[in-house]
Amino acid sequence: MQPIRFLINGAKGRMGQAILSALRGDPEAAVAAAIDQGDDFLAALSACDAVIDFSHPSLTEGIAKACVQAKKLLVIGTTGHSDAQIAAIREAAKTIPVVFAPNFSVGVNTLFWLTRKAAEILGPDFDLEVVEMHHRLKKDAPSGTAKRLAEILADVRGLQYNEDVRHGRQGIVGERTGTEIGMHAVRGGDVVGDHTVIYAGIGERVELTHKASSRDTFARGSIRAAKWAASQPAGLYDMQDVLGLK
Repeated sequence: MQPIRFLINGAKGRMGQAILSALRGDPEAAVAAAIDQGDDFLAALSACDAVIDFSHPSLTEGIAKACVQAKKLLVIGTTGHSDAQIAAIREAAKTIPVVFAPNFSVGVNTLFWLTRKAAEILGPDFDLEVVEMHHRLKKDAPSGTAKRLAEILADVRGLQYNEDVRHGRQGIVGERTGTEIGMHAVRGGDVVGDHTVIYAGIGERVELTHKASSRDTFARGSIRAAKWAASQPAGLYDMQDVLGLK
């Protein structure tokens, strides 16, 4: 079997470098192009089979349209997209396989699964809080992973993310309501990514935590996602699909 030829967009960033490192030791993969800001994406596109993008959400729409025109599968690892940018991703997925995930770690996607199950089992008597910590250079908050965790909790409770998630607390905010989901973003140092979901009941508390110590886990996950998507029809997928957790 011929190795899959990858175009890495955002190759100079932390994640781009981790992916390139992982690809060098993979006999089933080859690096067709490694590009970053200022490079010609369209020129590099023709030589690849799959695009892994860890650049910036403002570029997503153009990248998705180009991949549709060239019929290349797309793996998107950037976070912080607007509703319009997400709509562009969904449109592209009508024509090509797109894996769009807030986190490509196998462990984090197991956390997604466990978060849903725990919320279903524990029920509405437990208050829900999400706490995430990342390095000082991270630009968006909350993280895409933390947002996905809150979306899962909201879905189980029949709530809406935009209406029921409380981002931090300050001042006299009153007692905690029975429907709010707390969200807290911590920034500092070189933390790769820590996420904790808290289920706080009366007399007991359950906490689910994932801590990433290396970006290599995300890199390997994105490559695994691309390999899986190579045999899939057009559609919008996430790592839950890749890992068979749905």
